[in-house]
Amino acid sequence: MARKLPPLPKVRKVLPSRRRKKIGKAPGTITYLGSREGLVTRIERIVYNETRYEEALIEDPTVLGRPNGEAHTEWINVIGLSDEALMDQVGRSIGLNNLTVEDILNTEQRPKVDEYENYTFGVFKMLYLSADSKIVKEHLALVLTENQVFLFQEVETDVFDGVRKRLEEKSGRIRSRQADYLFFALLDAIVDNYFLVLEFTERQIDELEQEVFGKPTQDTAYRIQMLRKEIITIRGWMAPVKELVNRQVNTESALIRQDTRLFFKDILDHTQEINDSLQIQREMALSLMEMYMSSVSNRMNEVMKVLTIMASIFIPLSFIAGVYGMNFKNMPELEWEYGYYGILGLMGLIFLGLILYFRRKRWI
Repeated sequence: MARKLPPLPKVRKVLPSRRRKKIGKAPGTITYLGSREGLVTRIERIVYNETRYEEALIEDPTVLGRPNGEAHTEWINVIGLSDEALMDQVGRSIGLNNLTVEDILNTEQRPKVDEYENYTFGVFKMLYLSADSKIVKEHLALVLTENQVFLFQEVETDVFDGVRKRLEEKSGRIRSRQADYLFFALLDAIVDNYFLVLEFTERQIDELEQEVFGKPTQDTAYRIQMLRKEIITIRGWMAPVKELVNRQVNTESALIRQDTRLFFKDILDHTQEINDSLQIQREMALSLMEMYMSSVSNRMNEVMKVLTIMASIFIPLSFIAGVYGMNFKNMPELEWEYGYYGILGLMGLIFLGLILYFRRKRWI
C-alpha cells in the first residue's frame, strides 16, 4: 500500500521585485531599477568661472565629453534615469565604465565611492522633508572629472538650491575654485540636509515620549514601531557616508586637490555627529516601546488594584448577606425587630473600616 504523503505547505505569494530585471544579465548591463519609468530625461549644464556664468539645456548628449579648451568648470545635471538608451549614450560620451552606469540606474544601490583612472564616482541617498512633513528618499550619483561634475538624479526636486545660488554670485568662493570643490559643495549640501531629517525624527520622538507618559493607545505603539523602522532605514542610508567621506580626505586621486581635502574634513565631522545622533535616536526609539509596555502594564495594575480593593470590601459584606440568607428556622436574629437595620449598620461599619484601613496603607 502506497504511503500517503503529507500535503505541501502553502507558498506565500512573493511581490514582484525590481531586482528581478537584472537576473541572468551580464555585469554592466544597463538596466533601470527604479519606480519612475517613463520620465523624460533632461540634461542641464551650468558653466562657470570667476567671470562667467551660463545655464543651458543639452539636447545632444554626445557633446558632454568634448573639452572646449576654455578654463572653466561645468556642472552637468541629468534629471530622469529611466531612459536606458539615452543613459548608455551619456555614459559613453563621458567615458564611464558600464559598471558605473549600472550603479547609476540602480536606485537601491548602497552608498559607495569608486575611484577610476580618470573619474571618481559616488552613489548617495538624498533625504529631505516633503510639504506634508514626510521623509523623502531619492537616489543620486555624482561623477567627478578634471573640470566637470555630473549629477544624476531621478526627479527634479533636490537640496542644491543653495549651491546654485552661490554659483550665481560673483563673490562666492565656489566660483574661483575647481570641479573638486563643486563635488564637495554638492556632497556638503546632502549631508547638511541630513540634520534637518534628524531634527524631524527627534521631534517625533519627543511627541511620542509625551504621549507615552500621558494616555498611550494602540495607535501610539504602531507609530513608535513605524518610527523605529524609519530610523533604522535612515541609519542604513546615512551611516556609510562617514567612511566614504573619510576616503576622500585620505584619497590619493589627483582629481581632489590637497586644499579641497581640508573641506572634506568638515563633512567628516558632520557625519560623525550624524552617526552619533542616529545611534542615540535608535536607542530612544527602542526605549519608547519599553516605556509604552511599562505604561500599559502600570495602567493594568491600577485597574486590577481597584478591582481587588472593591472585591476585598464586598467579600465580608457578601459573607454576612450569605449567612442571613440561609433558610434555617432557628435563627434568633430574624425575630429581632431591629435586626435588618442592625445588619445594615454592621455592613456600613465594615465598609468604612476597610476604606480607612486602605487609605492608611495608601493603597487608595
